[in-house]
Amino acid sequence: MDCSNATITKPKEPDIKPLIDVDVLSSIDPQSLDESCVYVHCHCGRQQEEFLIRIWRTTYLIDPASMSKSQLLHAEKITFAPQWTLIPKGINYSFLLIFSGLPKDCKRFDLVEEIPQPGGFHIANIIRNDTDVYHANLF
Repeated sequence: MDCSNATITKPKEPDIKPLIDVDVLSSIDPQSLDESCVYVHCHCGRQQEEFLIRIWRTTYLIDPASMSKSQLLHAEKITFAPQWTLIPKGINYSFLLIFSGLPKDCKRFDLVEEIPQPGGFHIANIIRNDTDVYHANLF
């Protein structure tokens, strides 16, 4: 059978519009519709020796005015404790942390790794911007 001239047609889907329950729509908190994420690109400078790095799930963005904590939702190019990521010597290394949204009225916040041992990082007074995308130099 020669299929070189065959055409595939997709059946037309009916135009179905979902019903919207007005009572449910009016009960949704408008702030939850505006929820966005905060992206923090973390940078580690060149080190003389290879080193190990990891992030704890207890890393937050904290609004000092309200003490609200934005949760760490996702991390890229770094492992979560107890696992370690090996960084070769002489390499500039970056990774991404994605957090839940900050309060709308937040002007400054802290990036805090709350851990049960020494070595957690704390970057204070990060000035909020319109994009909620930030770059932090850890070391």
